Order: sequence, then C-alpha cells, then structure tokens
Amino acid sequence: MSAGVTAHARVRARPDGRGGTALPVLQGDGPLALRRVRGTPDEAGVLLVGAMSGPLGGDRLTVSATAGPGARLRIGSAAATLALPGQRGGPAEYGVRLAVGPGARLVWAPEQLISAAGSDLRVTTHAEVEGDGRLVLREEQILGRTGETAGTLTSRLTVRHAGRTLLDQELACGPGAPGGWDGPAVLGGRRALGQLVVVDTAFTDKPPEPSLFGSAETGSAALTPLAGPAVLVTALAPDARLLRRLLDEAGAALGAGG
Repeated sequence: MSAGVTAHARVRARPDGRGGTALPVLQGDGPLALRRVRGTPDEAGVLLVGAMSGPLGGDRLTVSATAGPGARLRIGSAAATLALPGQRGGPAEYGVRLAVGPGARLVWAPEQLISAAGSDLRVTTHAEVEGDGRLVLREEQILGRTGETAGTLTSRLTVRHAGRTLLDQELACGPGAPGGWDGPAVLGGRRALGQLVVVDTAFTDKPPEPSLFGSAETGSAALTPLAGPAVLVTALAPDARLLRRLLDEAGAALGAGG
C-alpha cells in the first residue's frame, strides 16, 4: 500500500521598516499552496489554497506560521478543508504550528474543516506566544457533509504564553471515539463545533467575565477566561452557518472579529 502525501507549508512575517509587514518566507508544498492577499497597511494577509483534494487517509500535512517581533499577520483559507477516506488506509494527520513574537499579532482563521464519512483525521494545533504578542485563533469543525454520518476526527489544541501552558485539550468524535462523544455531556447531538482563543496581555489585569451566547435552537457558546492572559470560547451549533454566527458574536465582544 503506497504512502500518503507529506507536505509542509511555511510562513514567516517581520516588520518591513516602513510601517508594514514583509513575508520573507512564503513557501507552499504539495497540496498546501500559499498566496499573499491584500491586507491592511500594517498587516500581511495570506490565504491557504488547497492545490489537491484532502487530506486523504495516510497524508501528513503541516502548516507553520511565525509572526516575528512587531509583525502583523493574518492567515485564512480560500475554501473549507475536506477530510476524505482516500485509498491508502490509516489516518491522516494535519498539524498547525503558530509562533507569535513580542509586539506581534497573528490571526489564524481558516474556513471550516469538514470530516466526511469514512475519513479519519488527527489535527494538532500548537501555538506559542511571547511577551505582549497577541494571538487570535479560530477553529470551525463540521462532522459530516449534509445527510451523511461523521468521519473520525481527533483534535488537540495547545496554547502557551511565555513558556506557560494556558490550554491543552483534546476531543475525539465519530466512529472509534470514546463512548459518549455524542451524548449530552459532550456534543449533545450537534454536528458543528468551534473554538476561539484570544491571547492578549490586556486580559492580565482585567479578564472578560464568563458569559454565554446563543440559545437551544441556534446553538450555544461559552466564554471562559483561562489561567493567564487569554480567553476560550467553545461553541456548538446544528450547522456551519449558525456556528459561524456564534463565533462572530463572541469575537465581536472580544474585539477579535477576524
């Protein structure tokens, strides 16, 4: 049985000396293509463009992004990422590695990740923030396309600030996941789940108050301050549109609408 695709895309941002942000490294690989897009005067915008289908079973994909001291970087994607079974067997792996230097700002806000029926994907996201760097990290995951069952999706998210772990959590859904993943204590039958993490030293002395958004019909989101200069918003909704609305509302309340 042939091995899957292994690919690594890299982005590195630094101040350009004229009030903007330069991208000395913008390197796509295999199915991971990167394109610079129009940003704001001080911020560089990058889109992740899938050049092939996937991730498929057996693939090993990694995206690394670094915002150096004082840089402003925003990364999105041109379309949703669709995890598919493929013909190679075994799970696919998708790693995201984010680094934010002092005085830098990094926004990671791709489109949804869709776990198609029969797929098996393991996602690991690791973010390191230094000093007064600011991180906005947004993930949206959809379990199954319309009318189909979910694939297997295991997602681990780790966020660290100044060498200290603020968040380290893992969730497994779909066939083969620990029992109860779809029960009232976890997803409660919802098929769209998302997270928004904001790391900002402005929260050190005055963290946002815990709060709730949404309703039983439209889905719900909970804002929770973390033990450090960061907050976590966790959202569950019936579909991708309502999930996006919840995260937009929470992001606006935090000044992190991107």
